[in-house]
Amino acid sequence: MAFELPDLPYAHDALASKGMSAETLEYHHDLHHKAYVDNGNKLIAGTEWESKSMEEIIVGTYNKTAVAQNGIFNNISQLWNHNQFWEMMGPGESKMPGELEKALVESFGSVEEFKSQFSAAGAGQFGSGWCWLVKNADGSLAVTKTENGVNPLCFGQTALLGCDVWEHSYYIDFRNKRPAYLSNFLDNLVNWENVASRM
Repeated sequence: MAFELPDLPYAHDALASKGMSAETLEYHHDLHHKAYVDNGNKLIAGTEWESKSMEEIIVGTYNKTAVAQNGIFNNISQLWNHNQFWEMMGPGESKMPGELEKALVESFGSVEEFKSQFSAAGAGQFGSGWCWLVKNADGSLAVTKTENGVNPLCFGQTALLGCDVWEHSYYIDFRNKRPAYLSNFLDNLVNWENVASRM
């Protein structure tokens, strides 16, 4: 069954006052995200992956020994990443649930230290990629970064929060100021209730 581009969970201009413009969402969701859907569907057509879930395809096609991943992985993984990304943000005021705050303090010492490590991971990712807050198999939390479309599923981790640091995610609004984009993401855009629901 072919994958489909999910609708945004809010209007294109819903995040504009929080630092992510309608133009960014039009390019990022309507063009970039759609391209991953279209290319992924073409690549899996007629293969063993055609009837598999996104998660099965990602885990099954990831090559941990390769510098560059294959086309099926790249497109399906980026499709999954973006499906999560839009849900991890929201237009309303978002208060961090107590259970999440407690877990962050236990893991990082403070919420601010978590934000500092998350921002550093995103800013320090050379080239395109993502930074993540993940839950490991043992229940511990960690901040990671991945290149290109690689995501926590590849390492048996649960993605609690992810931020896209490909240039198309921030260049319209922040030009080359990736650290400012990351700070704005954490301070204004994250839907903390959604993050907590993934724990």
